[in-house]
Amino acid sequence: MAAPGARGSSLAGLLPAQTSLEYALLDAVTQEEKDSLVYQYLQKVDGWEQDLSVPEFPEGLEWLNTEEPISVYKDLCGKVVILDFFTYCCINCIHLLPDLHALEHTYSDKDGLLIVGVHSAKFPNEKVLDNIKSAVLRYNITHPVVNDADASLWQELEVSCWPTLVILGPRGNMLFSLIGEGHKDKLFLYTSIALKYYKDRGQIRNNKIEIKLYKDSLPPSPLLFPGKVTVDHVSNRLVIADTGHHRILVVLKNGQIQYSIGGPNPGRKDGVFSESTFNSPQGVAIRNNIIYVADTENHLIRKIDLEAEMVSTVAGIGIQGTDKEGGAKGEEQPISSPWDVVFGTSGSEVQRDDILWIAMAGTHQIWALLLDSGRLPKKNELQKGTCLRFAGSGNEENRNNAYPHKAGFAQPSGLSLASEEPWRCLFVADSESSTVRAVSLRDGAVRHLVGGERDPMNLFAYGDVDGVGIDAKLQHPLGVTWDKKRNLLYVADSYNHKIKVVDPKTKNCTTLAGTGDASNVITSSFTESTFNEPGGLCIGENGQLLYVADTNNHQIKVMDLETETISVLPVFRPENAVVDGPFLGEKQKTLPRLPKSAPNIRLPPVAASPGQTLQFKLRLDLPSGTKLTEGVPSCWFLTAEGNEWLLRGQIPSGVIESISSQPAISLQIPGDCLSLEAILSISVFLYYCSTDSNACMMKGIMFSQPLQITSAQPGCIAPVELKYVF
Repeated sequence: MAAPGARGSSLAGLLPAQTSLEYALLDAVTQEEKDSLVYQYLQKVDGWEQDLSVPEFPEGLEWLNTEEPISVYKDLCGKVVILDFFTYCCINCIHLLPDLHALEHTYSDKDGLLIVGVHSAKFPNEKVLDNIKSAVLRYNITHPVVNDADASLWQELEVSCWPTLVILGPRGNMLFSLIGEGHKDKLFLYTSIALKYYKDRGQIRNNKIEIKLYKDSLPPSPLLFPGKVTVDHVSNRLVIADTGHHRILVVLKNGQIQYSIGGPNPGRKDGVFSESTFNSPQGVAIRNNIIYVADTENHLIRKIDLEAEMVSTVAGIGIQGTDKEGGAKGEEQPISSPWDVVFGTSGSEVQRDDILWIAMAGTHQIWALLLDSGRLPKKNELQKGTCLRFAGSGNEENRNNAYPHKAGFAQPSGLSLASEEPWRCLFVADSESSTVRAVSLRDGAVRHLVGGERDPMNLFAYGDVDGVGIDAKLQHPLGVTWDKKRNLLYVADSYNHKIKVVDPKTKNCTTLAGTGDASNVITSSFTESTFNEPGGLCIGENGQLLYVADTNNHQIKVMDLETETISVLPVFRPENAVVDGPFLGEKQKTLPRLPKSAPNIRLPPVAASPGQTLQFKLRLDLPSGTKLTEGVPSCWFLTAEGNEWLLRGQIPSGVIESISSQPAISLQIPGDCLSLEAILSISVFLYYCSTDSNACMMKGIMFSQPLQITSAQPGCIAPVELKYVF
C-alpha cells in the first residue's frame, strides 16, 4: 500500500485535537465516559480529509528482533502501531519499558497491535548497533527495534524529548502522542479503543509479523551484564551484581562462588535464598555479612543476611515512586530506580556505617537510608529506618549549589565515599550530565569536579578528552571508586569504554586504561586493553587491585595498579565449573545444585537383576495459579554417589517441558554390577512463575531409590511413581 499524501507530518498536527480530548477526559468520571470520549475523538481524526501520516522508515536502517526491515505501508498495514522513540541510556525510557511489556502481554500482533522501538541516540556511543544490541538484551526488549542513528524520523516528526510514543492507525495515520513517562493509563486507554474502533470498521488484520529475537541467537552466559562490584575487606570476598541474570553473587577473591542469590528470572520476593528474587539489581554494599542491594527495576533497597541466608526489603514499596522529599520509614517510602549504594556515617566522628547513601537515578537525587538513629548534615536527629532526600532538587540538571536541595543532578548512577579529611564527601558519577560531582558531608554543598560545562541545562557537553576540570570530557560515566591510599578517584567512563583517574586536588582527569574501542582485548598494557561499557568498579587489596564490572563483556576484570597488568576474574563454582562466559560445549556442562531447603524423599527399596530396566514416572504438581517458566529449562538428573558404575551408558539427565506431560525416566541395571546395593538419586529442578508473572520461583526435590541387586530371574517391575506437590 502506497503512503497517502501527508497532511503535515509533524506531531504538532495532533496537538489541538488531542489537547481537547485530554481536557475532556479530566472531567470524565466513569470508564464508559472515557471510552466514549476516545471513540468520538477517533471518529473525528479518522474523518479528516487527509490523514496525518507518518513517514516511511528510511531505507538502509539496521533492525533488531525481526527477520528483515519493516515497512509502515506494507508490513504494518492493518495494525495499530506504537512507535517508541527512545535512547537506551535514558532512565525515563527505562521506566516506560514495563508499561510496554504489559501492553504486549495484553495485545499481540494477532490482536492487531505491534510496538516498534525507534532508537534515536543521544550519545555517539548509542548509535553503534552492537551497543543497542546489548541494551535490547539487558532490558529484555522483544519487539522490533530500528536504529535511526541519524534521528531522521525523529526530526521529520519534530519529536522533542525521550521517551515519546506515537500511536498509529492501520493506514500509518497518526492518532495520538504521549511524551515522557507515567502515562500507562492513557496508553492502555488509547490503544484499546483504537483497536476496537478499527476492528468495528474491519480495518484490523490479524497477520503475524515475523519476529526473530536477537537473544535467541546467543549462547547462554551465566554472568550477564554485571553492573556493579564491591569488596568485603574483612572476609576477602567480592559481591557482584549479575544484573542481566537478576541475581547477586558472593565470590572469593579467587573467583569461587560462595553464594548465588536470586535469578535467573526477574521477580520481587523476600525470604530464604532459594526463593528470593530481584529485578536488574545494580549497586551493592557489604559490611559484617550484610549486603545492601539497589534493586533497580523493583524500585527497592534489599538487605541480604548471609548468616541467616535471608533476603528482606528495607526501602521502597515495589512501585516506581515520584516523591522527591521522602521522610517515611523505609519500607513505606516509595523510591525510583536506585542505581548505587554506599555506606556512610552520621554526625558522629566514629566510623559507624549507620547511613546507606543511595544514588536515586529515577528522581535525579542523592538519598539516605538511616540504618540507625543519627543525624545528616544540617538535619535534626532522624529515627532508624528513615529514608529521605539529601541532595538534588529532582530537576534533571547539572547544577552545583551550596544548598544541597537547590543543586541538580542528571541520573546519578555511581557513588563512592571519601570519609577522611580534607575530603569528607560523596563522589557522584552523574551519568546524563557526563560529569563527576562531589557532595560535602559537612554541609551538603554540591560542587563540580570534572566534565560537563557551566550551563546547568546543557546535558550534551560530553566527549573523550583528558584535561582539568571543565576542560575534561566524559561520556555517560556510571561508576566511581575512591583510592584513599593514593588520594585518587577512579571513574568508569562507560560510553567511552575507558577507566579514568581523577586527582580531586588538581581536578586533573586522565585515561588509565582502555583505547576507546568497545571490544574485549586483554594485553599486558592498560592502554592497549579494551572494555565495553564498564558500569562499576571498586578498590581492593589495600589499593593494589581495581576490580571493574566490564558490563557488556560479561566479565569482572582485575587491574593491578602496581604492576599495571590486567586479567579476567575466573568466576567458578566450587566443583571448578567455570561460569564466566558462554557454555561452548558439553564438557563445560555441570549439574545444578539443589537448594538446601529441597526435600529428600526416600523411596521403598526395589530389587532388580542385571540387565533389567527400571522406569520412574514423574508426577509433580505445581501450586495453584502457576506455570512452568518459559525459556528456562526445568530438568531432572541422575546421580549415584559412590556407585557411579550404575550410570555408565545411561541417559543421566533431561528436560521437563510440560507439567501436563512429564517424562518417564529409564535406567537399565548394568550387566557387570560392582555392588549388590546402591542408592540411585533422581533430582528434579522446576522453574515456575505465577500466571501473571509477578513472581518466579525455583524449587528442587530429590528422590532416593535404594536398589538391591539380585541374581534371581527378573520379573516385571511396576514403574515407580515420583509424586510430590510443591
